[in-house]
Amino acid sequence: METNQVLLAFGLTLFAGLSTGIGSAMALLTRHTNKTFLSLSLGFSAGVMIYVSFVELLDEARLSLIAEHGERWGSWYTAAGFFAGMLFIAIIDRIIPSFENPHEARSVEEMAGKAGSTDPKLMRIGVFSAIAIAVHNFPEGMATFAAGLKDINVAIPIAVAIAIHNIPEGIAVSVPIYQATGSRKKAFRLSFLSGLAEPVGALIGFIFLSRFMSETVFGLLFASVAGIMVFISLDELLPTAKEYGKPHTAIYGLIAGMVVMSISLLLFL
Repeated sequence: METNQVLLAFGLTLFAGLSTGIGSAMALLTRHTNKTFLSLSLGFSAGVMIYVSFVELLDEARLSLIAEHGERWGSWYTAAGFFAGMLFIAIIDRIIPSFENPHEARSVEEMAGKAGSTDPKLMRIGVFSAIAIAVHNFPEGMATFAAGLKDINVAIPIAVAIAIHNIPEGIAVSVPIYQATGSRKKAFRLSFLSGLAEPVGALIGFIFLSRFMSETVFGLLFASVAGIMVFISLDELLPTAKEYGKPHTAIYGLIAGMVVMSISLLLFL
């Protein structure tokens, strides 16, 4: 692997992870939640992830695995990797307590008139949200980094999609922490730090990949990344997008994401 490609892949992962800080800044610096924007953005992110997973990642995975294991077993391994990725992220979701789920849609308006609340539950929700988001961001970081190592043209839209989906997560961490402490700095810091799990995931992924690099590893990794992306889109992005706005708004964003992803891939043929 070339050093420049490794650094670029890591940079994309860092960008995606630290976008939780954008959501935190929106919560702390604005007075009103632009729900239409968030709904469209989350739908757009889901469209990008779903399209690139089925059209690009699974195809790349299948070609790599068929090259080493033949068409029959290569296809089986691709399917197994895809559902293994779904199972992995589903297990992470099960570990997170539902009443402290960071994917609950929160609004900036919740910041008003509640700063410095003595309710310890608010602080606990904020801290657990930060931890939960960090756990989610870990495999996302590995996914973005792995895509960057294989094909930077695929990695860029994935990084952008993950960055968009991290914005409301930044709000989810900031709101309860600010309500509990009245400290904007503390709310922003915890939200920002939760995003660092993504570059950490990339770093660990690089250590692992550099030792076991092969077409089989790349194929299984890409298949599992596709599974992770589809699960996140269906379980987190679209439901949250619908909570922020009207159902049609989220679907319009979804279609727009697919169109943009399709065009961007066609331009690099």
